[in-house]
Amino acid sequence: MINLGVNIDHIATIRQARKEDFPSLIGAVAVCERAGANGITVHLREDRRHIQTDDVYNLRKFAKTKLNLEMAASEEIVKIALDIRPNSVCIVPEKRQELTTEGGLDVKINKRNLANVVEKLKKSGIMVSVFIEADVGQVLLCSQIGADAIELHCGKYAKFFKENGENSREFKTEMEKILEASRAALESNLLLNAGHGLDYNNLEKICKITGMNEFNIGFSIIARAIFTGLERAVVDMKELIDRSC
Repeated sequence: MINLGVNIDHIATIRQARKEDFPSLIGAVAVCERAGANGITVHLREDRRHIQTDDVYNLRKFAKTKLNLEMAASEEIVKIALDIRPNSVCIVPEKRQELTTEGGLDVKINKRNLANVVEKLKKSGIMVSVFIEADVGQVLLCSQIGADAIELHCGKYAKFFKENGENSREFKTEMEKILEASRAALESNLLLNAGHGLDYNNLEKICKITGMNEFNIGFSIIARAIFTGLERAVVDMKELIDRSC
């Protein structure tokens, strides 16, 4: 069975549009967990565009399942993570001007700093994942810096699926990269996760990858929830994952 982590950042986006205290993230967590979510994911960005520092502290208290914190490897955010001690973190690249995370982290360029951050987090009992492109070299570097897991960035996979179709050369090439990176992760004893761009239409092939451990999905679930309600949207995703595995 593949676990589902529901990313609730976009619920906070709606709240912050009016700087209100609703919709409630705590309420959203309760609904997601009731619907079968195996974990809750939030991204505490340095510009605090949606999730706020207090949110993460509150979620740590009220989430009954796993709390996964997406974060940049910056000194400020690392300090917060060490204080909150979520069940896991996923280290991601972050640009102030981007609408959403645009790609995987380049572990080679950031290797020394990342190794130090990973060591600090793991010493506090936090499981550490690194968000990367589907590249065998990046997978091996994640193993070298002591990460527990990788999360594959599926943005290109989703783009080629939507624009070119699953029979296109571009899609097949990206799928092969994902399969190669997945095999390398398992051979390196890394947990294998995936996220970004995954939705109700394109998930099936990723579900069938041997050893896949967890998906972290937000936008497509929250978008569907506008029409179906949050609980139904999470249930639909869980059922899709279970059918596709």
